[in-house]
Amino acid sequence: MPAPRLLFVCLGNICRSPTAEAVTRALAEARGLPLSIDSAGTGDWHLGEPPDRRMRDAAARAGYDLGDLRARQVTADDFGRFDILYAMDRQNLRDLGALHPGGAGPELRLFRGHDPEGGAGRASDVPDPYLEGGFDGVVRLIERTSARLLDDLERDGLA
Repeated sequence: MPAPRLLFVCLGNICRSPTAEAVTRALAEARGLPLSIDSAGTGDWHLGEPPDRRMRDAAARAGYDLGDLRARQVTADDFGRFDILYAMDRQNLRDLGALHPGGAGPELRLFRGHDPEGGAGRASDVPDPYLEGGFDGVVRLIERTSARLLDDLERDGLA
């Protein structure tokens, strides 16, 4: 079975989704899992820009380098290139549903569906630190969720 192709999606692709991309890639490499991982945003405000400096700093404090990543927007092609699209919040999930070109395609999931400390409602969203702050806490949330996501993929024989 080919390695799953994962796309992490937030609003602008400068905070949450690039962090999920970098953290999940690092954790997968440490486990020897050959995953294809990328990130994108539903909006186009930051195309080509690096992740937010505050997010890069928080990720670096936790041992992750976001410096090479650049924001991009979700495209119709992404629905054929990836097996699972992980939305960082419920609005991103709704936006992905609206962008879906129809027909067969990837699974659309909430990222925090894998969070061992996640829950229903607002607790199912990864908080957006761009306006709300709390960058270090978001990195920790993404770390624990990415670790469980990889556990779940391995358990289900997908990785």
